[in-house]
Amino acid sequence: MLNRLAMCFALLVALLLAAVPGSAQRQKSSHDSAFDALFELHTIREVAISPDGERVAWVEHSAIYVKALSPAGAIPLRITAGNGSQTLEEHGIAWAPDSRELAFLSNAQSSDQLQLYVVPVEGGAARQLTALKGALDKPMWSPDGKAVAFLFMENAPRTPGPFAPMTLPSGVIGAKVYEQRIALVDVASGHVREISPSNLYVHQYEWSPDGKKFVATAAPGEGDANWYVAEIYTFDVTSGEARSIYKPAHQVAFPRWSPDGQSIAFIMGLMSDEGSNGGEIYLLPTSGGEPRDLAPGLKASPCWLEWRAGGDEILLLENLDGASGIATVNVASGKVMQIWTGPESLSAGGSSFWLSLSRDGNTCAVVRASYTAPPEVCVGPIGHWEEVTHLNRGLRPSWGKVESLHWTNEGLTIQGWLVYPRGYDPARRYPLVVMVHGGPASMARPHWATTFYDLTLLSEKGYFILNPNPRGSLGEGEAFTRANVRDFGYGDLRDILAGIDYVVRNFPVDDNRIGITGWSYGGYMTMWAVTQTSRFHAAVAGAGMSDLLSYYGENDIDQWLIPFFGASVYDDPAVYARSSPITFIKRVKTPTLILVGDRDGECPAPQSFEFWHALRDLGVENQLVVYPDEGHNIEDPEHRRDIFARTVDWFDRHLK
Repeated sequence: MLNRLAMCFALLVALLLAAVPGSAQRQKSSHDSAFDALFELHTIREVAISPDGERVAWVEHSAIYVKALSPAGAIPLRITAGNGSQTLEEHGIAWAPDSRELAFLSNAQSSDQLQLYVVPVEGGAARQLTALKGALDKPMWSPDGKAVAFLFMENAPRTPGPFAPMTLPSGVIGAKVYEQRIALVDVASGHVREISPSNLYVHQYEWSPDGKKFVATAAPGEGDANWYVAEIYTFDVTSGEARSIYKPAHQVAFPRWSPDGQSIAFIMGLMSDEGSNGGEIYLLPTSGGEPRDLAPGLKASPCWLEWRAGGDEILLLENLDGASGIATVNVASGKVMQIWTGPESLSAGGSSFWLSLSRDGNTCAVVRASYTAPPEVCVGPIGHWEEVTHLNRGLRPSWGKVESLHWTNEGLTIQGWLVYPRGYDPARRYPLVVMVHGGPASMARPHWATTFYDLTLLSEKGYFILNPNPRGSLGEGEAFTRANVRDFGYGDLRDILAGIDYVVRNFPVDDNRIGITGWSYGGYMTMWAVTQTSRFHAAVAGAGMSDLLSYYGENDIDQWLIPFFGASVYDDPAVYARSSPITFIKRVKTPTLILVGDRDGECPAPQSFEFWHALRDLGVENQLVVYPDEGHNIEDPEHRRDIFARTVDWFDRHLK
């Protein structure tokens, strides 16, 4: 029966793809030249400074480079497990404690299998340390430099993570659970052993200062869903003994040992996606017990932390009022001191929002990017960085001015980013598209435009774009993030509508030419908005959720819903129905384009099918496009081009 259902669903997807021209083989679009410019960007996926602060390594696309920081004109050295002429997938860079060697992952041995390698940075061939079958991730050297730990999922059927394409269902569902474990390889002998138990899925981990234990966030069962209920564990390196030292009330991230090994600091808060961290900073004795909130009521959302040398302070990277901040919190007093703020994104590459610190705790490497500056590797004392790379020096924004806005609604101050039309003329009136971010516990932040569902380029097409951070977003503190609990879609939509009112009052925007779009939570808010108001004249819903009751049983991360709705759908179906677009579907009049990947586990395709089916039967103009072999993040460049072209065409048709 399961196989028949899967076959029927696959057939329906195929029929829809055939019915929508160009979803698999798209005709050349007039938007291609604008979009193609985004592919000129040199993507920096990772950055890591050596412990001694003398070198920096980074991953450009899938190639690793190391550069000495002195002399200033030093030439970057390519680090690879291949012969230098091959195109390989290489990443996962980790410095040895003595800064002389670099561990990394490479598929040099087999195109479909990563292995762990180590290479001397002064020169020499890379040495393969593992010969495993499965998924390897996040290598980390032991404090004594004799071993490298990493996360390992043996015989993994797919790339781990909720954004990756899900395995198509067949056979007995749930009969086999794949757990991601901490493994360890001895650098001298190559001997590999798994440390954490086979019944726990480990998400994040760190060595203890003495190298005898690990601290980790982990939970039994499938990892994608159970990140939301992960506890803080310690694992003995010798025996593998597992001990839960804290069962949190909310999600936890980045557990970090204090330098003396007596305490563990971590982030705890309401989080809606693994890796999109935010909350407050807590301190927990390594023996367990109740943690202490170091800075309750903090008006920011820390997304990363690290102890400073000496152990008196913890360094924080913050989501702050739509931008980035770096601060310290004193462990004894809880006093927070802001070191730096700026209208940009700071990351360790890609979407990983953290810094790479040298041993002194002051010098760091970071990837900086903003609306006016493309990403580059920068190194230096915090807040006084200098560019190390000039990979994207020739790129210029193809969009207009960007401004941070603030408006008030129901006693809250809401922040958002407004992108002006390129070639802005205040004497003209323009259409506006509202771009709602994913999450909801996330944040629209300054960035350089990317190729995946980033509509900054609409500026070039003559649009204002509003990127709001309504209640439920990060950046204003935990109370603000929790403000849409059991109120999903209500207060957050009112915040967005208030932002539109503000823009219409203060900028030359035509109130009759306003559209809304978003992906994930943004796709949900798009579906929700068109059932609640006639304000929008066009909508594009990417990977949305139309029926939260059926969604609970369809998605692969159902545990995220309980903190937001206060109960499971089986215990309180009414609260889910209250926030489901399908409940109010007969109100919709807005032409809506619906986009989704066919193997999306976070926001499964049937949710988009439900919305499409209803709009079709109600006679509302719509189109549904399903992208084959795609998960929550659309990866195929041609699919990304198709999404951009369809989205621009849809808004042009209805707003221009």
